[in-house]
Amino acid sequence: MIPLIYLELTKISNHNIVIMKTISSYFNERIGLITLLLLLPTLCLCQGTNGSNQVQSEIKTAQDKDLVWHPAPDFLPSCTFTVLHGDMSQPNLDVFFKVPANTEVPRHWHHSQERMVLISGEMEVTYEGEPSQLLKTGSYAYGPAKKPHSAKCLAKSDCVLFIALVEPFDAFPIAIKN
Repeated sequence: MIPLIYLELTKISNHNIVIMKTISSYFNERIGLITLLLLLPTLCLCQGTNGSNQVQSEIKTAQDKDLVWHPAPDFLPSCTFTVLHGDMSQPNLDVFFKVPANTEVPRHWHHSQERMVLISGEMEVTYEGEPSQLLKTGSYAYGPAKKPHSAKCLAKSDCVLFIALVEPFDAFPIAIKN
């Protein structure tokens, strides 16, 4: 009769400690030795990683001196952005978007929906077919993909928006017809 072997791999993430326990009942030394020889490489591999493949957490504020602010597309004059997490050409991107005080953001659209939180200032946002809405510091806004919108920073100081994009970044201006 082959004994039942229970194998448990427990990871305590706070200390990056990997503990491997082998519980067995009624097995002889040969089966135990073979099992140990088979499990030893796994134990070594698990302990060798020590959590080094884990992504590190990040905390940033719009005032951090190490942020690199880039110019926004040409139709968004004076606006800047900085990438907080991700890559501009890849999905799942987080950015801060800065609009100078009393500056209008012309009508445009994106392939991606936007999840936004106003970090500073007051901003009026208008989505096509909807009344304008006022965002105050701490306000959350959701912008549907491909829905044209415009905005204006109303504050006496810059408006900073945190924006989470699902799709890679893009922005397309909408020409105003005369």
